[in-house]
Amino acid sequence: MNIRHKLLNIRHLIPVAQKKRVAGSGFALPLVIIVMIILIMLSAGAMMAGYGSRLQAVKAKAETEAMLAAEAGYEQAIFWMSQQSDILGAIQSGGGSGNINFSTSRCSYEISFQDFIGARPVFKILSTGISGRPTFTRIVDVSVMQETSGWAMGACRVPTGPTSTTGVHFADDEIIDMPLHINNAHDSPDERDMFITGTPQFLRKVEMGEPRKTSGGYDKYSGVMTLFDDGIYFDQPNVRITDEAAVLSKINRFRDSTDAAYRFNPVGTASFSKYNAVQLEFFVEGGIGKVRITNNCSVKRKTAGTYDYKVEPGSGGNRFEIYDIYDYHTKPTSEASIPVPIENTYVTQEFAGYESEPGGQIYVDGSVVIGGESNIQTVKGKITVVATGNIWVADSIKMDGAHDTSPDRPSADNTNVLGLIAQGVIKVVNPTSSSSPYTPSGQIYQPIGITKPYPYNSGRYLPDPTVVEAAITVGGGGWGAEYVGVYDPYSHNYLRREYTSPQDDLIVCGSITEVIRGAVGIVGSDGYLKNYYIDPRLMSGILPGDIWFSGKYIPAPAGWHDHSINN
Repeated sequence: MNIRHKLLNIRHLIPVAQKKRVAGSGFALPLVIIVMIILIMLSAGAMMAGYGSRLQAVKAKAETEAMLAAEAGYEQAIFWMSQQSDILGAIQSGGGSGNINFSTSRCSYEISFQDFIGARPVFKILSTGISGRPTFTRIVDVSVMQETSGWAMGACRVPTGPTSTTGVHFADDEIIDMPLHINNAHDSPDERDMFITGTPQFLRKVEMGEPRKTSGGYDKYSGVMTLFDDGIYFDQPNVRITDEAAVLSKINRFRDSTDAAYRFNPVGTASFSKYNAVQLEFFVEGGIGKVRITNNCSVKRKTAGTYDYKVEPGSGGNRFEIYDIYDYHTKPTSEASIPVPIENTYVTQEFAGYESEPGGQIYVDGSVVIGGESNIQTVKGKITVVATGNIWVADSIKMDGAHDTSPDRPSADNTNVLGLIAQGVIKVVNPTSSSSPYTPSGQIYQPIGITKPYPYNSGRYLPDPTVVEAAITVGGGGWGAEYVGVYDPYSHNYLRREYTSPQDDLIVCGSITEVIRGAVGIVGSDGYLKNYYIDPRLMSGILPGDIWFSGKYIPAPAGWHDHSINN
């Protein structure tokens, strides 16, 4: 083949090769485009996912801020409530709302009266938290009530002078089956506000207003922690029984809501130095709970003993004064003792259009003696007694109806209950040592307690044990026994009369709220040994009248609700 033919053949092959290359290029290009589209979509998806994650994080942060703001409003509302002398009066006056601003959120809260559980007030806190950008709104809606203490005290000390006190020790063989609260004494943080000797039994939780550690960081409770079966809690809000305005406010509300027929202003007519008083005797007749009321009694004053102090009015609970104690009492010859069915005293407390369950109320602008010539007072019904003076317990007091054992206290389905509130003191008396005390003309001696068999029948005694089933609230001092610690150097005996020498037992089943401790006994020698048990029914609002003084508010059962209003 000549050169010309070869060149022609080469020219002929060139288009074929080009055609093959063009065909190959047409197949690869769509793949490249598809790959690029996929990469773009993946990149866009990744960007969207990243944006969504960031947006979700921002939203979660905003919602958390709204929730924290709402909870901060709730906490501020609780704090405000704890500072009020009379929460019902404060709400009625329009208090109980506010706002808090934070850097990226804010809240508003409002406190209102919600209802009664039995006779116990329930309050509503509505707190709304709002975040910044994006805007989220969270609402906390909580029903709260005052926490009930079994035994609450302003100070675990007994007055020994106008400005002096001594610590009261919980001692061996004492059983405290009550939730216990002791206010912060605001003294040296290096000293405990609770005083303990030996190994008393604390069967329920204990709350302290003070911190656990000293100013130097030492645990001042380390040596006694094993005594608290149900735990001990520190830095708790103070109970407001030490606030005279709070006590007066509640007493006045009680007075105003009591039926006029059972508001008494006794005028004693005996010629001796006296307190004016009403005597109450509780009993059951024909299945009906009754109270025998004797107005215009005269309580013969007796020189006070070693620990017979009450709070000096206007001192804020920091000064004390000796008061004359109970000796015996009389009534005018013309004064009738009238038995009244307890249900006749029933009224309802009303607030903000809501009514409590009915219960009995007796108000005395003076003092009260509870007891008579018997071994026991028996209460059938729901009733609270308030005195602007003192309340003297002159018998055992027990509720009618079913009781549990170990300990002996009203069972859960027992509907009978007694509340005692005094603007002065509430004390177990030391009855007269005379079987025939001086009785002025026109007066009748009103014996109380029991007479011991021969040869001890020259005077009156309280039973051993003395049992008191009641909710006790003492606005002017402490719960205790009179004439404890009075020593006769000639006979070398203590002068308070015990039915069982050397010491009787005092059993309280209920609750105690007091400004300062009252002496009950000197362990092993005089007065009473304490056996104190909580009546769990008092936590449910069974007691008529508004007598709660706790500074701590807790959610009611199933009372906490929170939700977001954002979709």
